[in-house]
Amino acid sequence: MPRGDKSSYTDKQKRQAEHIEAGYREQGVSKQEAEERAWRTVNKKDHGGKKSGSGRKEHH
Repeated sequence: MPRGDKSSYTDKQKRQAEHIEAGYREQGVSKQEAEERAWRTVNKKDHGGKKSGSGRKEHH
C-alpha cells in the first residue's frame, strides 16, 4: 500500500480524521500538518487502517 493511500480505512476512520484535522486548522495549523497529525491520531487509536466486520483477525 503506497504511503498516503487511505483505501484501507473505514468511513468512520476517515470522518474522524477530517474532524480532527478541522480542529487543528482552527488552531492555525497548516493544512499539511493538520492532516498528518489527524491521521497519526487515528492510527494511534485504531492501529492503522482496518476494514470493520466479522471475520477480521487481529495480527500481532
